[in-house]
Amino acid sequence: MIIHLDRIREEPYRWDERVAVPAESLDREILCELGEVGWSGEVARAARGFRLTASLQYTQTLNCTRCLKPVDVPVESDVELMVEVKGSMPVVGEIRLQPSDLGTLALDEPELDTRPILIEQLQLNVPMTVLCRPDCAGLCPHCGADRNENPSCCEPETDPRWEALKDILPGLR
Repeated sequence: MIIHLDRIREEPYRWDERVAVPAESLDREILCELGEVGWSGEVARAARGFRLTASLQYTQTLNCTRCLKPVDVPVESDVELMVEVKGSMPVVGEIRLQPSDLGTLALDEPELDTRPILIEQLQLNVPMTVLCRPDCAGLCPHCGADRNENPSCCEPETDPRWEALKDILPGLR
């Protein structure tokens, strides 16, 4: 969605929409499916430009890191961002970012496209790992069976390097 910032006066611009984003577009292997995203917020004038506040709600389906079963994870996230229209000023040399610049989006034109902001927030909300349950046993390294369903599929092999410890510590037998 494109928001024309030059049309915002005293009253903020508000939106509330449902967006379908393909999971493949986020380029995250752990992500299987992405539900419809509820994306709402407002853009209001502020001292240094505009202030964008928004929230998103959706469900993402991820693969369990240990057993690869699909896991539905509901997500609710808030976004707060300052938007400044800089115009098309030529940049000479390097620009040093200040800590205050990290929450600021600089635009050349007074048109704000919210889609890149939404995509960035969706990518940030995909966790590195997810478990179907805290005590997930994962897959058997020998036969590939799910150890949550069949915990005794293969007897664990003892590494021969540890055999000497059985004589020292009798409780290991």
